[in-house]
Amino acid sequence: MAEVDVEDLRLIDHHCHGVVKADLDLAGFENLIAESSDPPPRGTSRFDSPLGLAVRRWCAPVLGLEPFASPQDYVARRADLGADGVARSFLKEAGMGALLLDTGYRSEELHDLKAMGELAAVPVHEIVRLEAVAEAVAVSGVDASTYPSAFREALDDASREAVGLKTIVAYRGGFSLDPETPSETEVVRAAGPFLEAAASGRPRVADPVLLRFGIWSGVRLARERGFPIQFHSGWGDADLDLHLSNPTLLTGLIRKFDRLGVNVVFLHCYPFHRDAAYLSAVYGNVYFDVGSALHYHGPSSSRLLAEAMEVAPFSKLLFSSDAFGLAEQYHLGAMLFRRALQEVLDGWIEADHCDVATAGRIAEGIARVNALRIYPLT
Repeated sequence: MAEVDVEDLRLIDHHCHGVVKADLDLAGFENLIAESSDPPPRGTSRFDSPLGLAVRRWCAPVLGLEPFASPQDYVARRADLGADGVARSFLKEAGMGALLLDTGYRSEELHDLKAMGELAAVPVHEIVRLEAVAEAVAVSGVDASTYPSAFREALDDASREAVGLKTIVAYRGGFSLDPETPSETEVVRAAGPFLEAAASGRPRVADPVLLRFGIWSGVRLARERGFPIQFHSGWGDADLDLHLSNPTLLTGLIRKFDRLGVNVVFLHCYPFHRDAAYLSAVYGNVYFDVGSALHYHGPSSSRLLAEAMEVAPFSKLLFSSDAFGLAEQYHLGAMLFRRALQEVLDGWIEADHCDVATAGRIAEGIARVNALRIYPLT
């Protein structure tokens, strides 16, 4: 049977983060292979999970160990090789063509854009996180009356070399937002308590008015510079109210963005990946991925990708690893994506739903071409 070739695809990872600078002990490594901040049940470890199993099976050989090496042996080998050596090995194995890096979270612990470019030996572009800009402005000494102009100026400066914007409004109250642009008066009024909290050492933007202001300020830039706006959706940390991160809750905002010619990209989406696929099928400006959910699914990753591809136009699905901290997540994200895509498309070919040439075009689109269509990378 003819098969589609996915191994040589140079992936554009349109949503990822830097890798840690420091060497990790066992506890530090385990903290980066789980979304939960709670300890695992007594007598178990975070390696007792689909992602932990994938690390032992697919990452151990890259470091010269036998498949299914013990967690202790794996982390010891990692320490022997050093953090940067490990990062180079896994980034090379991933076969990336470009990285689009979210620099707005725990940046002091992670390699920056320049360092990631050196480690990966591919172009690295920045995605600016709206809430990170707001929180930086809050500790810069502005007052409530000047907050709106200060934010717009800071966002403009921060995104001059960027290729897109991102919001984590899903974590800050969810998607049940008023889709209208707030007035300047509303923003100034909401900025007061936010700035007071920031002065006390708690610069966390969560007021719905300020979140909406950030998003609509981003829309202005997106229209000027051809940026999409990424929205975290679904799968994430324990401080997420999952039911409020279903992308269909943003339908009103999607329609407004569509009229303005601004693309929306939903990240991760699980368990709402079918909802995101539906939105991508009915709105011309909606794109999505399954992101880190793919490597967290481990052995079940093919089924997840197949579900995401049930109704989505082939031009609307993107690849991302959402690698954070661990270079292993770049490798696993890419490897499991390739395996899943191969399995799905070969199944279509075998069942005579698709020919090899069309399958190859679908694979190339999801792997890189769709990202080139919506991000200003050239």
